[in-house]
Amino acid sequence: MTGVLFGLDASMVDALVAAVAPGAAEAPGRGEAAGRGEAAGRGESSGRGESESSRPSAAEIFARSALTGIAEPGDRAAGALTAALGAPLLLDALLEQWPVGRILSSARTAGETAEAMLGAGDVGQALDRWRPRVDIDTAVRALRQAARIGTRILVPGGPHWPDGVDDLGEHAPLALWLRGREAVLPALGRSVALVGARAATGYGEHVAMEASAGLVDRGLAIVSGAAYGIDGMAHRAALASGGVTVAFLAGGVDRFYPSGHDALLGRMVEEGAVISELPCGSAPTKWRFLQRNRLIAATSQATVVLEAGWRSGSLNTAGHAAALGRPLGAVPGPVTSPASAGCHRLIRDYDAVCVTNAEEMAELMPEAAFVPPSPHPSSEWEGAGVGRTRDDVRVLDAMSARSARIVLDIARRSGLSVAAVQGCLGRLELEDAVVEKSTGWVRRR
Repeated sequence: MTGVLFGLDASMVDALVAAVAPGAAEAPGRGEAAGRGEAAGRGESSGRGESESSRPSAAEIFARSALTGIAEPGDRAAGALTAALGAPLLLDALLEQWPVGRILSSARTAGETAEAMLGAGDVGQALDRWRPRVDIDTAVRALRQAARIGTRILVPGGPHWPDGVDDLGEHAPLALWLRGREAVLPALGRSVALVGARAATGYGEHVAMEASAGLVDRGLAIVSGAAYGIDGMAHRAALASGGVTVAFLAGGVDRFYPSGHDALLGRMVEEGAVISELPCGSAPTKWRFLQRNRLIAATSQATVVLEAGWRSGSLNTAGHAAALGRPLGAVPGPVTSPASAGCHRLIRDYDAVCVTNAEEMAELMPEAAFVPPSPHPSSEWEGAGVGRTRDDVRVLDAMSARSARIVLDIARRSGLSVAAVQGCLGRLELEDAVVEKSTGWVRRR
């Protein structure tokens, strides 16, 4: 290609886009998880197989990548004008500082109804928001940084674009920045979002671990937000079970957040995928976290809130799932626990389905995406009784019916973490299998 695009040499635009196109920089270390991702998503719509001629042009990809750094996530005006004008023309309009009237006139010429969707005032306000960020050099730097760390850009109509986000309409992302394995993306066609509180209790983390591992055993991928608490446990359990897991970040994929999850996110890049709708160099903000949640809900076929306080941010994800018509589940907790008040609120007031194990969570999936459990789920033990896990059995084996034992002692004897033991004891107490005394826990005869 010769000529000029967006004030840049067209060959430069081609080179920048080629370096971040899907397939351009496949991460090394293809493992079993990637293979399972391909199997989980085989035949799903999120794994597109377009011909070369139907793929988005370099100008389209470059423009969309630049617009992700100009408009905030979920900006309705950006979605409407991109649909009306096309991303390349919209970027040109911003670079050339077109007035509102010319933008609306061009939309009418294209046969679109941007003026009906957005009034002149809306477009004017949008331009006021965007113009301070319009800088082609910033867009070039973001693409170069993306190429350096092996990031690819996904756009509507291109390979691996997750169809679920299209349900967001004008609030859909303009592009997605992917760091990790492209091969796992088709697995989003059969995935469950597991979300919950950052300040998770031992009970919540244990439920998250069991749920994630059990869903992976059923051939489902796990989607979450890589936050501390429930999110992190869901990702770790999926990886430990050899499954596929995908994280959506609220900042650029070159800035792992939270920093305490650097190792976890690094492993996900090797075995799963880390995705954002913001370009490299973008910092996470409160608004971006809330907007990130809509992607978690949209890309998965069901959302389960595992533990959440009354005002937990995970309830925002649940709201997006409900608005999109996705199945919504919530795990109950102790009625005295503020950490589960949000889950109880979802069940009571918002028609969330009460779910207590991986099997019930998998039943939330649409019939076409449902996968029956494997013959021998790793999280269950046939001789342990109804709903009894291997960890439950280990905790019971470490307890005495006569001598009370503190949690730390039970953890040492069972070989489990203190958090895992606390989760087991909470569940076993509900079953009346154990009782807490002033000096510790005892097993009922």
